[in-house]
Amino acid sequence: MKIKVKAAPRKSEDVIITTEFIRLDSFLKFKGIAETGGQAKAFIQDGIIKVNGEICTARGKKIRNGDIISAFSTD
Repeated sequence: MKIKVKAAPRKSEDVIITTEFIRLDSFLKFKGIAETGGQAKAFIQDGIIKVNGEICTARGKKIRNGDIISAFSTD
């Protein structure tokens, strides 16, 4: 399964996982965007994570094949 991640403008990469889905908070830790579950939760609640172009505040959101995850700064 491939999930596209954009951590910075113009930079993206495909991530391969071997399960049907992965929770958004777990994905952020897996990818190294967040160091801890608490940090992942804060990023999601602060509205800096987009799933398929829309801000996502549900940390249990199931990320599946073809989803695009974006992390951006509010600064």
